Parts: sequence; structure tokens; C-alpha cells
Amino acid sequence: MSETIDLGGAPANEECAQLGHTPGFERLNRLEVAAYRAALIARFGAPPAGCALVNLTNRHDFGVYYTLGLKVDAGATRRDPAVAAFAEAVQDGLGSWIEAGFAAPVRYDDAAPRVDRASIDDIVTGVLLATRPNPNGRFVIPDFEILHRNLSAAYPRSAEAAKTILQEISA
Repeated sequence: MSETIDLGGAPANEECAQLGHTPGFERLNRLEVAAYRAALIARFGAPPAGCALVNLTNRHDFGVYYTLGLKVDAGATRRDPAVAAFAEAVQDGLGSWIEAGFAAPVRYDDAAPRVDRASIDDIVTGVLLATRPNPNGRFVIPDFEILHRNLSAAYPRSAEAAKTILQEISA
């Protein structure tokens, strides 16, 4: 048995794809949910054993949309204080993308939605580049150290890509 908390499809105060209205809804909705998962991991770290961030399928009269959920194994919060702490930290989600160092993965300021980075790997690589330390190893904003560390651990391919980009820029 487990309990699942629906965390939504994007930070609470951000625009997101709208079922039945947004062109290319399914692709944009999935990208936003993947970016939201990464943003929560950046802010709070990867979920400990006993819980997981999962995609939730929601059926509506206008079609199917996806949100992010936190699935917690039955009794895990009593057995492991880390599970309870993680669940408490993420249950209210994020208010904005910037809380995790992210730019919105989809911009809705024009007639058509715009996507600058079409894959979660590219989105995370961008955040890792934006939150990287100075050449002296210090982070411009102290909070960037947490975001950078959490994303590097959870997305090693993106961490390696960011490192390669920085090496190419330095050469």
C-alpha cells in the first residue's frame, strides 16, 4: 500500500499548458512535469527510499493531462524520518520556477507557446550552467550550491554535459 500526493504539473504561481487550449498540449505538459520533477529535486534533493516522484495520469472530459505526484510507501514515514521530512518539504510544491533556479520551460508570452530547450537533459544542463560556481569555487548566490549539488547528483548526464560546455568555453 502507498499514498500518493498530487503536486501539480508546474509551480503553483506559474503558467502552464492548458488541456483543450494550448497547441501541442501533450508534449508541453509532459515537458513541464519533467521540469517540475527536476526543480523539486534541485530544491529538496532526490527522494529517499520509501518514496518516489511519479507521473500521474488524470482523465478529464477534454482528454488526458499529467501531473507530478509523490508516492509514499505505507509506513515509510514512521520507519524513516528522512521520508517524513521529504514528504513534508515537497507536499506544497514550489510557487515559482526561480525557487529552484529554473527558467520556465515553456513561455506563454506570445501567441504560440515557445520552448527554448526541448528535453529535460537540456533544461537541467542549463540550470547547472546558471548555478555553477565561480572559477574560485564560490557560488555567486549561496543557495545555488544546494541546487547545483542536488541536480548534479540526480542528473549525471546533464552534469557531464555542463562540464563539457564549460571546458569548451574555457579553451
